[in-house]
Amino acid sequence: MIKRLSRSNTLKFYLLVSPWLVGFVVFVAGPMVYSMYLSMTRYTMLNPPSWIGLANYTNLLRDARFLKSLRVTATYTFVGVPLRLIFAFAIALMLNNIRRGKDFIRTVYYLPSVVSGVAVVVLWRWLFNPEVGLVNHILGWFGIQGPGWLYDPDWALPALIIMSLWGVGRDVVIFLAGLQGIGVQLYEAARIDGAGGWQCLRYITVPMISPTIFFNLVMGIIGSFQVFTDAYVATQGGPMDATLVTVLYLYLQAFGNLRMGYASAIAWVLFVIIMFFTLLIIRSSTVWVFYETEIGGKKA
Repeated sequence: MIKRLSRSNTLKFYLLVSPWLVGFVVFVAGPMVYSMYLSMTRYTMLNPPSWIGLANYTNLLRDARFLKSLRVTATYTFVGVPLRLIFAFAIALMLNNIRRGKDFIRTVYYLPSVVSGVAVVVLWRWLFNPEVGLVNHILGWFGIQGPGWLYDPDWALPALIIMSLWGVGRDVVIFLAGLQGIGVQLYEAARIDGAGGWQCLRYITVPMISPTIFFNLVMGIIGSFQVFTDAYVATQGGPMDATLVTVLYLYLQAFGNLRMGYASAIAWVLFVIIMFFTLLIIRSSTVWVFYETEIGGKKA
C-alpha cells in the first residue's frame, strides 16, 4: 500500500513538472547542445553544416575584432558593475531613512528599470547628442565644453556605462530589502558603545548586507557580459569599434555575415568566461560574505 502511494505521488510530481521539463529540454538544453555542435561546423544557413572541428575556436584567437570585443566588454563590466552597485547602495541607504512618502519615492526610482530598453537608449541618444543634447547643454552652464559622447571613440564606452546606471532601480529595491532585514538592536548597541555613523556603516551595515551585495554582484556580472541593446541601438558598435561588445559581435557574425557556426563558437567562449567569473565570485564569497547563521566563523 505504501509503495503504491509512493509511486502515485511520484507520478503526480512528474506530471506537474512535465511542462517545465519539456520547455527546458526543447527551448534551453536542446538548443545549447545543438549550438555546441554548430560551433564545430561551417554553417551559413544556405548550406548544410559541414564539420570543421575546433577551427572556429582557433580562428577566434586570431580574430582582432573578437579580441577587442572582449576588451570592450570587460571594461564595460568591471567599471560599470562596481559603479552600479555603489550608486544603488547609496540610493538605498538614502531611501531607507525616508519616513514620509517613501513608497512613492521608491516607485519613482524603480520605474526606469521596467521601461523598454530600446526606448531608454533612444532617449539617451538625444541626451548625449553633442549639438542639441541636454547633457552638453547643462555642462555649458558651467563653461565646460561637452565631448562628442556616442560619436567620440574615447567617450562612447563611458557614455554606455553612464546609460547602464539608468536601470539601477532593481538593485536599489534588493538593497532596500537587505537593509530592512538588519536588526535595529545592532545599531542601538553600537551607539551605546560610542560608534558613529561611519563605524555603523562599516562594521554593521556592510557586513550584514554582504549577501545582498553578493547577489547583485553576480547578477550584475552576468548581465553586463551579455549587454547588447544599448550598444546595438545607440552606436551599432562604433565609432571605430569602441562599443563593440561581444554579444553585438556575435549578432553581426550570425545575422550579418551568416556565419552561424562561428557565432556559436563565440557564444560558447562567452559562456565559459561568464561561468569562470561567476565561480570565482562564489568561491571568494567565503571570505567576505557574512551570514547571520555564522557564529565564530562557523555556520550554526
